[in-house]
Amino acid sequence: MKYQDGLSGAGATTLGNPRARQQQISGIKLPDSQIAREATELVREHESEILFNHSIRVYVFGAMKGVRQTLKFDPELLYLASIFHDLGLVDKYHTDTKRFEVDGADAAREFLRSHGIPDLNADLVWQAIALHTTPGIPQYMQPEIALTQAGVLVDVLGTGYDDYTAEQRDQVLAAFPRGHNFKNEFIEVQTRSALKKPTTTFGTVNLEYIECHDPTFRRPLNVCARIRNAPWPS
Repeated sequence: MKYQDGLSGAGATTLGNPRARQQQISGIKLPDSQIAREATELVREHESEILFNHSIRVYVFGAMKGVRQTLKFDPELLYLASIFHDLGLVDKYHTDTKRFEVDGADAAREFLRSHGIPDLNADLVWQAIALHTTPGIPQYMQPEIALTQAGVLVDVLGTGYDDYTAEQRDQVLAAFPRGHNFKNEFIEVQTRSALKKPTTTFGTVNLEYIECHDPTFRRPLNVCARIRNAPWPS
């Protein structure tokens, strides 16, 4: 895994959307190493097309931002964080007690360790995935962590949309389309996960999926009430 300034690693991908094979996506190549190919195959096996395409777009948008800001980042680690970041939303990797972000992060770290990736790099990918929905922190961490979240934010919320040219956005969508109903389908996937384990959503943006689905849903005591109800005398 070689750190680079600018474009990503060695060779165009042989996986992913056929239209994206053997070509750059607005100057960004998808990593084509053995571990990148195996990670892609694993995620494609378990994720729907909507989540898979979203995950690749997260990488491309994140890498574009890294290039634009001349950040020194490892394209392969950024790709692995991006491709795994929503795996916790699928049934095979779902747990009842952990946030979906942690489920995906755990799956990614286990995969990387099984392929001989050093713990330092595996832990970096874990952090990028676990923190990708957490506001106000990832942008101050290592570039791979910051760029993973940046890719998520632009693809889901449109944060930083105008930082990309229309040509860049069009090339990404031509290679990995959003489809005609991405917004509603993405909300549905997230809501389904949140409803399976609502207690893991408290204090996170994931709670908002439940509130949108069920306006009568009552969130638990807020932090002020919890402090006042603590067993201490003062």
